[in-house]
Amino acid sequence: MTVRLTVDRTAWTAHVAGALGSYGDGLVPVVKGNGYGLSRSVLHGVAAANGARMVCVGTVHELGDVPAELSAVVLTPTLTAPVDTRAVLTVGSVEHVHALKGWVGSVMVKLASSMRRYGATPSQLTALLAAADEAGLKVAGFGLHLPLAGDDDARLAEIEQWLPALPLTAALWVSHLRPDSFHLLCAAHPARRFRIRVGTVLWHGVPRADFLRLSADVLQTQQVIAGEVAGYHHTPVPFDGTLIAIGAGSAHGMASIEDADPERRSPFHFQHQRLVLLERPHMHTSLAVVPVGQPCPHVGDRVDVQRPLISTAVDELLWT
Repeated sequence: MTVRLTVDRTAWTAHVAGALGSYGDGLVPVVKGNGYGLSRSVLHGVAAANGARMVCVGTVHELGDVPAELSAVVLTPTLTAPVDTRAVLTVGSVEHVHALKGWVGSVMVKLASSMRRYGATPSQLTALLAAADEAGLKVAGFGLHLPLAGDDDARLAEIEQWLPALPLTAALWVSHLRPDSFHLLCAAHPARRFRIRVGTVLWHGVPRADFLRLSADVLQTQQVIAGEVAGYHHTPVPFDGTLIAIGAGSAHGMASIEDADPERRSPFHFQHQRLVLLERPHMHTSLAVVPVGQPCPHVGDRVDVQRPLISTAVDELLWT
């Protein structure tokens, strides 16, 4: 294997249980994309084992691996209705409703937030609800996807602005609130049902906890002299040292980190020292240069990888 995600099973399991408990029954796990680096199938199983009866998925294309014991809410609107009528689909405009012509099922009505992504504004909501009703779609709830920018006070204020326009009979689904803020919201409106979709906080912790470690194999090393060229673009080696080939590249989601200092652009580390990239990662290999005098890995050693798990394709998931 080359790119490996190592998970401390005991610590991770305790974290997931703690996060679920901190939000209570209002939490709905989000299982989307690459399954936050752990795979969707793994997270579906963990969600079900912890008592979840529903999950949120990213798109209609992710419905196929949702187990029968779980229902699903699709978070991204679709312009092609799925065969599955069990899932709750998201609609944020009249056009989204029209795209579901002939499909019979329930929908989540997306409300506009300051993110300005999908969602109806207050002035558009009446027309959207009328279109859904005319199409025979049942409104299962309303969704408000809140930004990461700002603080919980600002996010709660956005929610409060929407509440007068929403019926009490349907739940409002929110996001990106701390547990205490979510409970404060629920307590302030006891007659209303709230749900909160939680992904990163649930599966990774914020910031990402140390029970998750991303690493990659060193597959080759060779001595180099400053000025020699290597790589796809014959890039000059910046100093004497060791050229190392790491088994992780763009196919795994590896990319240079944006930084004005070229020596800080590498996502790879060895013994707490950042490894200097020779050139940007390519497909399944990245080239880095270790200067003389700095700790240098050998073939078979593993280097730490600094990349978001949501955009990393992992070759091996190792539970310890």
